[in-house]
Amino acid sequence: MVYVFFADGFEEVEALTTVDLIRRSGVELKMVSIMGKKQVFGAHGIHIVTDLLFEDIEEGAEMLVLPGGMPGTTNLKEHAGLAECLKKQYEASGWLAAICAAPSVFAGLGFLKDKNATSYPGCLEAEDCASYLEEEVVVDGKIVTSRGVGTAIPFALKLIEILKGKEVSDQVASSIIFKA
Repeated sequence: MVYVFFADGFEEVEALTTVDLIRRSGVELKMVSIMGKKQVFGAHGIHIVTDLLFEDIEEGAEMLVLPGGMPGTTNLKEHAGLAECLKKQYEASGWLAAICAAPSVFAGLGFLKDKNATSYPGCLEAEDCASYLEEEVVVDGKIVTSRGVGTAIPFALKLIEILKGKEVSDQVASSIIFKA
């Protein structure tokens, strides 16, 4: 199971590209609202209805994913229950992924101290991670970070590769006519 967490102000392209492509790969994925209601409002006026409320998730997900956007990332940072969920996943060596501003949530929890990472420019400080890389997607251990809207497809494809293998990731890329 993969959970993608949604907060008001999420970046629509990053979140929905990730959800769409991972679901195309056959991985079970649930969109989870941390807002106490299933309808969540994107940063650019697109409203979605999530599958679950945060209170209804079960432990033991294979991967937890945070889309970026503002004020979505701020809302994610401020949710104490999500912070505890992320800490449990980190301590259990489960997969964590974040794009755009959302890697700053991981930095705030201390997850990136000895990791290579990337984010939207200006969202991570030099002291937040071992090395800041300007690559589309950075995988270090079980943490995946990416830069923003323009890297949403490579981010989602990397997550599929992690979850289902390179062959499935390549099949999804081909089906959407994406050339790396």
